[in-house]
Amino acid sequence: MTKTLPAIWESGVLRPLEALDLAEHERVAVTVSTDSEPASGWLDHEYMAAIDALDESEPEPTLAQVRAALAKIPGKLSDDIRQDRESRG
Repeated sequence: MTKTLPAIWESGVLRPLEALDLAEHERVAVTVSTDSEPASGWLDHEYMAAIDALDESEPEPTLAQVRAALAKIPGKLSDDIRQDRESRG
């Protein structure tokens, strides 16, 4: 289970502000962010600005057009992934 939820630091204890479906003494991993929007650091703001600047009058490509464009790419993605993993050692 992965869940992002608000919590409060209180008397040396991190207390979630909503119930969690966890067993007693279950171990979990905790990521702490004081940012009100924790995902904002992960966003590619340059890409998002480029998307916002697109001409909305231009129609989006259809699924068939995307598939046709992808079919022109030589090789297999799985082979590229394997090669990349092998090169990392």
